[in-house]
Amino acid sequence: MINTGKLAGRTIFITGASRGIGKSIALKAAKDGANIIIAAKTAEQHPKLPGTIYTAASEIEAAGGKALPCIVDVRDETQVINAVKSAVDKFGGIDILVNNASAISLTGTLATEMKRYDLMNNINTRGTFLVSKVCIPYLMKSTNPHIVNISPPLSMKPIWFKNNVAYTIAKYGMSMCVLGMADELKPNGIAVNAVWPKTAIHTAAIEMLSGPESSNFSRKPEIMADAVYALLCKDSKIVTGQFLIDEDILKGEGITDFTNYACNPENKDNLMVDFFIEDNISVIQNKFNPQISDETRSGTGKVEGIFSAINANLSTELVSKTGAIFKFNVKGDEAGVWFIDLKNGKGATGKGEPSQPADATLTMDSQNFFAMFSGKLKPTAAFMSGKLKISGNLQKAMKLEKLMSSLKSKL
Repeated sequence: MINTGKLAGRTIFITGASRGIGKSIALKAAKDGANIIIAAKTAEQHPKLPGTIYTAASEIEAAGGKALPCIVDVRDETQVINAVKSAVDKFGGIDILVNNASAISLTGTLATEMKRYDLMNNINTRGTFLVSKVCIPYLMKSTNPHIVNISPPLSMKPIWFKNNVAYTIAKYGMSMCVLGMADELKPNGIAVNAVWPKTAIHTAAIEMLSGPESSNFSRKPEIMADAVYALLCKDSKIVTGQFLIDEDILKGEGITDFTNYACNPENKDNLMVDFFIEDNISVIQNKFNPQISDETRSGTGKVEGIFSAINANLSTELVSKTGAIFKFNVKGDEAGVWFIDLKNGKGATGKGEPSQPADATLTMDSQNFFAMFSGKLKPTAAFMSGKLKISGNLQKAMKLEKLMSSLKSKL
């Protein structure tokens, strides 16, 4: 997405802009010569996550923009009010607000501590509402005002709630702000839209949670930055109240090749789809919903046959590339515990507990287990639809996909 210069001199208030998607949006706008308020908590270097509001400010100014780093916890009304006042004092107003700050915990109801529930809802929903409320009086004075929330399209399908209801509530709260504020602020000419990624986006925080291999299944934050940039360049009176997907926005700008957005271009066709993408419900529930044959449905010896086939394909090369031990809790017709050791020697498989702690534990029904290893059900689709539950290192678990591909012709 080529910069057009349309954001030159515009003042953009971005929450969570010290790293990740927020910083990428800031750097994209900075190339036009925009003024960027970096509203984030990170004033001191995190031991595992690179970047502070001050290092982000240096990068923004090096890219051609002007920066105002502000220590802001979006849960704190006083800090938000002070940051907005500082922005107006320095740059004369606010033209654009990007509500990017967010907290995530993909846990079920019983596994979600209330302090984690409160954190997600106070940052995601309340923080978005608060920052918007404080910025709106200044946005009303702008000639082309925009609010963009980094939040998903709204869908009441249970699939988006059942595995992480607390997180969904918090993210949907941001989207509900779009739904309501877009109509509320339309008479003022303020566009309010949501932008969400089609595939997983790789950031330092995601890598810390999921491991370095997560980059193989993700796109760079720059795809979100380009999509938001394209949106911000449009007339605020024309596009509002929309739930937009990064890839769709860029296709509308004439971009058809997304190879360079992939962290690993060679793996561009094997990316993990992101949560909440309505178009992917049909992918999850239909395209990857295995048509189980009567023979498979009987379940006789199928799981044991899979592990026999795996054992026959083990090698030191596979062990060196994988470096992980997997435990399988198989439910249903062929219930049992199995393991694959791809960390030691030439590798091993067997029934029962592994001799060393597993890096990842996978739980699923025996019918879906066979469908996954025979190529009828992709691991990503199984995970997204709740057919596959993973505990431990998610990215280690995703390494099994290559093994499954090699076994497809043998099962």
